[in-house]
This record gives sequence, C-alpha cells and structure tokens, in this order.
Amino acid sequence: MNAPDDLARALPQVRQRPVPPALLSELAGRFGAQFSDGQALREQHGRDESPFVDVPPPAAVVFAQSTEDVSDAVALCARHKAPIIPFGIGSSLEGQLLAVQGGISLDVSRMARVLAVNTEDLTVTVQPGVTREQLNEEIRDTGFFFPIDPGANATLGGMAATRASGTNAVRYGTMRENVLALQVVTASGEVIRTGTRAKKSSAGYDLTRLMVGSEGTLGVITEVTLRIHPRPEAVSAAICSFPTVADAVNTVIQIVQLGVPIARVELIDANSVRAVNAYSKLSLREQPLLLMEFHGSPASVREQAETVQVIATDNGGADFEWAERPEDRNRLWAARHNAYFAAVASRPGSRSITTDTCVPISHLAEAVVATVQEADASGIPYFLVGHVGDGNFHIGYLIDPDDADERARAEQLNRQQVERVLALGGTCTGEHGIGLHKMAFLQQEAGSGGVAMMRAIKQALDPDNIMNPGKIFEWDA
Repeated sequence: MNAPDDLARALPQVRQRPVPPALLSELAGRFGAQFSDGQALREQHGRDESPFVDVPPPAAVVFAQSTEDVSDAVALCARHKAPIIPFGIGSSLEGQLLAVQGGISLDVSRMARVLAVNTEDLTVTVQPGVTREQLNEEIRDTGFFFPIDPGANATLGGMAATRASGTNAVRYGTMRENVLALQVVTASGEVIRTGTRAKKSSAGYDLTRLMVGSEGTLGVITEVTLRIHPRPEAVSAAICSFPTVADAVNTVIQIVQLGVPIARVELIDANSVRAVNAYSKLSLREQPLLLMEFHGSPASVREQAETVQVIATDNGGADFEWAERPEDRNRLWAARHNAYFAAVASRPGSRSITTDTCVPISHLAEAVVATVQEADASGIPYFLVGHVGDGNFHIGYLIDPDDADERARAEQLNRQQVERVLALGGTCTGEHGIGLHKMAFLQQEAGSGGVAMMRAIKQALDPDNIMNPGKIFEWDA
C-alpha cells in the first residue's frame, strides 16, 4: 500500500475535496504568521502513528491560539464547505488526523494554558493543547494529580476527543469518567459549553459525553474541565515475571475478581520486555511480566501487596521486585510508556498495525492466549502489552510497509482478534478510537442501526461534513 490509489481502494473515505484558493487567501489574511501552506508543515500535520502511509497532506495549517481563532477558522471553512481537521501532537494510532478528504489542519497545540485550578472542588480547566505531563507538573504542589496516562504525552483535548485511557484506568477510570465539561466550536463556528463543574447533572442530553470520543467529527474542543484526584499517601510499584502469558493474565483476573483496589496492572509480553530492555537500557527478566502499582495509606498498600503476592505465587510468579522510590517507579513506567516506540525501533523501518481490544475480565485469558497463539504462528514480529486490569490489551504487528503480503496477513490477524473479542462480549477498541482503521469493526460491533444513529447525529450537527470527514463511519452509506 505505497500509493494513494492503493490507499483509496482500501479506504473508500479517501477522496480529496478541492480547497478553494479563496479560502486559503482568507485564512492567510486572518491568521498571518499563524497560517502556513509550506510543504514541510503540511506533511508534518498529515501523518500520525497509524499504519497508513502516503496519504496526501492537508492543503494548509492554521495554528490557533484562542477559542476565537478556532471559531474564525471553522467559520471560514464552513463558508467554503472545506474540511477542517483538529491536530494536537500527532500521536493518534488509527488515522484520526489524516487529511483523507483534504482540507485544513487546525493545530491547537499553542492553546496550552491551565486556565483554572479548583482544588476545593477537585477540578481543573485547561485549554486543549495542555499535555497530561504539563498539567501534572503545574498542579504538583497542590497535592492533587490527573491520573489518565496514555503512553504518549498527549494533549488533553486529543485525549478527550478519542476517549483515551491508560495505565491508571483500572482504579481511576478513563477520560469518559474524568471529563466534566467542555467548550466546543461547532461546525458553523459557534462556541458552546457542555456540562458544568458539578459532579452530576440530569439536564437534558449529555452533550459532554457525546463530544468525548467524537474524534473531531462533531466539533473542536477548546476547553476541558477535568476531575483531579488527591495524591495517595503511599505508593509502591512492583514487577513480577511469569512462565507464560496465561499465568500472568490469570493472576490479573483473580486480583480483579477478588476486589483488590490495585491502581495499575500492566501486562508486558516477552517480546516487549526484550525491546524495552534494549531501548530503555534496562535488565528486566525476559519473560512475560506484570508491572503493578498500589495506592493508598501505608497499611492499605501493604495489605494490597501481600494479597497480590500470594495470588501471583500461586500462578507461578517469580519473586516481586519492588520500586518504592519515585525515581525508580518513574523509570519503570517510562519504560512501559515507551514500549510502543521500543518495539518499532526493534525492527527499523517498520510500521505497527496495532489494535486495542477490550473484553469482560472473565474472558481476558481466553482472548489473550488465542491472540498470542495466532501471532506466534504467523511469523510476523509482534509485541503485546495491556492495561489488563480493565480487560484492555494491545498487540502490534511490526510489518514492512513495502511488503503487501505481510500487511495483508497482519490485517487478517487483526480481524480475527476483533471478531473473537466481539464474540466474547468485548469491543474493537478500548481507548484508541475508530479513526480510519476500525470503521468496518464499528459496523460489526454497533450494528447497522447503531451506526445509522451515529450518522444521523453527524448529519444533523455537521450537514456539510466538514469536521474531520471520512472518520468513524462512511458518510453516504
């Protein structure tokens, strides 16, 4: 899949819509130095971490610095019925920010201010370009933190748009549970607010939840109000290696079903451990392992750890290796967050076809073991990691992007995994979103009626299909 024509055959939504020269002229006049149609910037804003290559870049890039900027850019695109695609830092994995129908890339990374910190109410309000690491650094001295941590240092606007998750989700939930309110620019350029700082509401349709996970197809997020959480009194992390992936997963199932309030429990397979050791200069035992973290009072952390040690030992787990100093814990979690980049680096020039299915916890072992067996039999290099405490796991097939046969086999393995997970009552994506790559899977999961309802919402709110078109579902189906 090395040419746009090949991509178009694989993805029906790839069809360029001409951008009128008058629009480019009006954007340049309104935004001045914040506007660019230079080739390098266009190409930078026309790629992400998805397996898709050679998608044409957007026609131009606008760097927004305020909600007014976003509103004006959207209104101009609406006047000319031209696509507009929100852009944060480009870390999406399913092609969400690719300009498959052309248009303008709207970069909100310069909207990067923490607007309000309300520790009494346990909330913060931020602009969309604030990253999760930046937010936690700015509120470090308050005694609170924001727990949602996908592997990349993603922007909070992008995390809301894709309903992101991460290693802490088993204890603290996902972006769905932690976004209270939004400011959004609609497809006409109007600025609206959804939700409040109150912890709950029964006022009409839940527009906040509608926008969280909409992947830029219904509006552009310009402010996010989030829950923050008190920093735990005590934190302890541990790693434990297992003879097989099944042993590690069965340990997790028992931990969750027993009700242990573990904060983080991550599965890393032997392939990922080898890659992480090389990439992050570690010396972890090259077996499947669980990386765990316990939060609470010193007594509760100790009780949780003792319970988990017993469960792990019963499943063949090796002696726990503890990391109690912040610098040691941070080193381990940085290695976990870099697992994707470590894996890709282990096969230079490769692209990763990655999926992130999620199953009910009782079916986790069945789903993971079958996926590993298929991956081993395929001969394609792969890595497997997972936020397994909530049933979410990722496998990435490291393919040569120039090898059509290898790509086809990896996509077939991906399809088999999704079909198995759906049969087990799971979902085709736990946190990455649909984007381009999972449109067919959404049809399988939600059914034609469910997708038709989503399409009706899209058509009502964005009748000219300018907001990140070509993503989640087909417009004309």
